[in-house]
Parts: sequence; structure tokens; C-alpha cells
Amino acid sequence: MDCFKRVEGLIDATSVEAIDSARVLLDQFKGKSETIAQAIDDFLLDFMTLLFVVEATPEQFHNPARRLAGIRLSKVRLLLTRCS
Repeated sequence: MDCFKRVEGLIDATSVEAIDSARVLLDQFKGKSETIAQAIDDFLLDFMTLLFVVEATPEQFHNPARRLAGIRLSKVRLLLTRCS
């Protein structure tokens, strides 16, 4: 699950390229189940929201948005370990 460490690092990068990289890394898991695919989509949506928050709001809102993206990523990881 090294890819999750890489995606966690991307959450701190918060750039359009980071979102694309996360999508590529997580696409390998989408075929496992519809629930996992939905969890990945939820994470990517929150990651895109994080990028918007970082670009458009004061810094005080950045950490809560990062935390939300991290929680969604943890959900994907948990679903994958249960699926294996």
C-alpha cells in the first residue's frame, strides 16, 4: 500500500498535478468494487475541494480541508484492506 503514502504526500502538495497523480495512483483499485470506486471518487472530490480552499481562502481553512481529504483517503484504504 505504498501508493497511499504517496497520495498522503500529495495532499500536502495541493496542486492540479497532485490531483492528477492521485487519480492515476488510485485508478488501479477502482475495479475491485463499486463501493471502493465510490470512495475513491469521494476522496478525489474532497481533494479538488482542498485545492479550491487553498487557492481561494485564508490559511485558517487549509488544515480542516486537508484533514477531510485524509479521512476520505483512510476510508479507501480501510475498504481495500477489508476487500483483500
